[in-house]
Amino acid sequence: MNYRFVLSGGPGGGKTTILNALVKHGYDVVSESAREVIRERLNAGLSARPDPVPFARDILRRDIEKYRNTDNSVHPTFFDRGILDAMYMLDAENALVDDEAFQYVHSFPYNATVFLLPPWREIYQTDSERDQTFEQAIDVFEGLKRWYLQWGYKTLEVPPGNLEYRLSFILSAVDLS
Repeated sequence: MNYRFVLSGGPGGGKTTILNALVKHGYDVVSESAREVIRERLNAGLSARPDPVPFARDILRRDIEKYRNTDNSVHPTFFDRGILDAMYMLDAENALVDDEAFQYVHSFPYNATVFLLPPWREIYQTDSERDQTFEQAIDVFEGLKRWYLQWGYKTLEVPPGNLEYRLSFILSAVDLS
């Protein structure tokens, strides 16, 4: 079984909160590369985002490195976005050829079920690292959903609700028994 589980979706769906809760429950979590890139740029006095293609390439490079550094033997690892998210960004900019995408998908597989968190208006807020509007967040969510389905993943939408409910929803879907 592939124990690499992706939590993806548009900004403002509660991914970070859920991933922090998974850490508290003893699960391994891999952080989102995009926020790391943005944070580094802001700390260096640069704009939050470079041009989309170099930004996505940097995220992809980091995501591949993180993927390679995870143990997939017996313990689940939850990823705050996956390699396919960076690929989606590249595809949106017409900077990804089909052969390259195919190679990435097959070289770096995740569990067949990807958890998607739609943007949630009640908790959505922008900050120095999240600058998309709520409408843009919905577009990103819908695009990622199509993208993961296109590459053969099953998407499972995590419904809004309190943290324990959402955490229970994910863990019961993972069913590690």
